[in-house]
Amino acid sequence: MIEVTGLTKRYGRKVAVNDLSFTVRPGVVTGFLGPNGAGKSTTMRMMLDLDNPTSGSVKIDGKHYRELSEPLKHIGALLEAKAMHGGRSAYNNLLCLAQSNRIPASRITEVLDMVGLTSVAKGKSKGFSMGMGQRLGIASALLGDPEILMFDEPVNGLDPEGIHWIRNLMKGLATEGRTVFVSSHLMSEMALTADHLIVIGQGRLLANTSMADFIHENSRSFTRLRSPDRERVKDALDEAGITAVEGTGGVLEIDGVEPERLGELAARHGIVLHELSSQRASLEEAFMRMTAESVEYHAHTGPDGGGAPATGWGSPGWGTPAGGGNDQGKGA
Repeated sequence: MIEVTGLTKRYGRKVAVNDLSFTVRPGVVTGFLGPNGAGKSTTMRMMLDLDNPTSGSVKIDGKHYRELSEPLKHIGALLEAKAMHGGRSAYNNLLCLAQSNRIPASRITEVLDMVGLTSVAKGKSKGFSMGMGQRLGIASALLGDPEILMFDEPVNGLDPEGIHWIRNLMKGLATEGRTVFVSSHLMSEMALTADHLIVIGQGRLLANTSMADFIHENSRSFTRLRSPDRERVKDALDEAGITAVEGTGGVLEIDGVEPERLGELAARHGIVLHELSSQRASLEEAFMRMTAESVEYHAHTGPDGGGAPATGWGSPGWGTPAGGGNDQGKGA
């Protein structure tokens, strides 16, 4: 379990993390979300004692990270895959970590096999593709067989098979009762992986809730209904005291009424339906609504609506300055 209490980090006048408190519990995959500049990377670095907090604390199973004599046996982390020594082989990179934490060398072979790098174990990591480097970083996180795992953008550089593999790996680790904490900008992937969400914006906690509750509370769900006899449908809905909103293409949108009830209503009136479907918002839509006021960079489309940005660097909250990429000073 990870306990974050009153965590604050300032860089001069910039408050990267602002009085942040939450608990990451075992047995579920906890997603850590927020726009660029929200303070995610800074928070994760402070969890691992790579940055000192201005105030507040982080405890790993009741202890501060610096109190762990062999930390890799307690918590494994992937923050930056490129942190590996490029001149060393995959095996020797892991050997250095294993020796510093009294991990038997036999475990190196096990984790290399787990991540699919056995065939390149003797190859220097500087020659690895981005996906291979990512797998090596994941191997280092798994090396100590820890109860707690942290992953920052774990699917970066992975092909579809690799993405499927890491998704199932994280779910499997959580099923074993381990604590799994993962940060990602890929909303579609997070929706398939995480059970619980912690969302921050401008360094502050915005949400700490289940995936289902987060989407429900921050988005609109409705039922789409389409019929060749639209006026009779509207009359039947009015008679039942149900309000419908007219959408595009002759569709009616009804909030707060399950499709089953609407289907039964249409059947009683002998009305033919061409469509009756439940529309539930995606995690991305819910996230954009929740964090709209916390986005650091807003893009604007050109007057022709073609999407050419007038200011900013990309889609809302996801851009980085040209030549940039290190958001540490901005609390990314």
